[in-house]
Amino acid sequence: MKVKYLVQRVLNMNYKAMLDKISSIHKKTGRSRWSIFQDMRTCAVKYGAGYMDYDLFEMYNLTPEQRDTYLTRGRNNEIVVRYNDKGHMDDFGDKIRFNTRFGRFLGRDWVPVTGDNKADVLAFLGRHPVFMAKPSQGSCGWGIEKLKTEDYPSPDALYAHLAERAPLLELEEVIVQHPAVAAIYPGSINTVRMVTIRGKSGRVYLVTAMFRIGNGKFVDNFNSGGMVAPMDPETGTVIDRALDKQKNLYVNHPATGTQIKGFAFPDWDKAVALVTQAAQIIPEVGYVGWDVCFTPEGPCLVEGNQFPGHDIYQLPVHTPDKIGIMPRFRAIEAEEEKLKK
Repeated sequence: MKVKYLVQRVLNMNYKAMLDKISSIHKKTGRSRWSIFQDMRTCAVKYGAGYMDYDLFEMYNLTPEQRDTYLTRGRNNEIVVRYNDKGHMDDFGDKIRFNTRFGRFLGRDWVPVTGDNKADVLAFLGRHPVFMAKPSQGSCGWGIEKLKTEDYPSPDALYAHLAERAPLLELEEVIVQHPAVAAIYPGSINTVRMVTIRGKSGRVYLVTAMFRIGNGKFVDNFNSGGMVAPMDPETGTVIDRALDKQKNLYVNHPATGTQIKGFAFPDWDKAVALVTQAAQIIPEVGYVGWDVCFTPEGPCLVEGNQFPGHDIYQLPVHTPDKIGIMPRFRAIEAEEEKLKK
């Protein structure tokens, strides 16, 4: 699998982008472009790190022992293959299927727009004058709209607009987040990405947790203008500053001035119980990144990601000891081996 992955990466690689990264690292470090390229190649073979990982995790500043602690794209793909059955991946990739399977964890009203359920959609619009319209497939917050019925001449006109995207659209009640979380930034639903592994033993492990915060938009996704801050998964406390895609660091939120580092999530024990229970619903998909929202009534699921990603959990500014999260995965594997005996 590792050889196959490397071959695919070589064939699909954007060589201009790689050369641009090499030039950028050359300017930062003074090392020759050739030596950087050779080191990139070494990291690709040994650690499954492409040129993007090499640059993002600043592997040029790491020892071999430190490099080996990072969850790279290649390693992440291997974990996905190990724990996630392809035949069940669409239960997460399709939001309509996800909401159907995980309905009891959502904590909100929703309806699919199928093209032949107009009465159900109109009833939903009657209950929710403001709502979220989400593509049933997609990621990074792309294509999500916050709509108001008052902006349309009639419910029928709004339905006609929505039906144009059927059957790849679903509507959701707007989540009211916990006032303590809203105080940090009220313009978006600020979620926590909680990554779990369900071992072959049936035991569920919480691998890591990251606070995702909006900044100027109604989505909190890091790749859509949001920012991230690492958390202690044991306590639900934010342990460092927030970082955005432009590498700006924030002790306090720039829009509200509210402190981010040190924030302790309410009902954290309930959130851990929530993802632990959710991880048992589709055991064939054992490696999931859950986006959890905190409301006055308790935590609820926003979505589950069958490709949990790997980059935001170990950014250099958040890993001053230069240790990634791969040791956590190895500890889980060791624990599973013990449970087999």
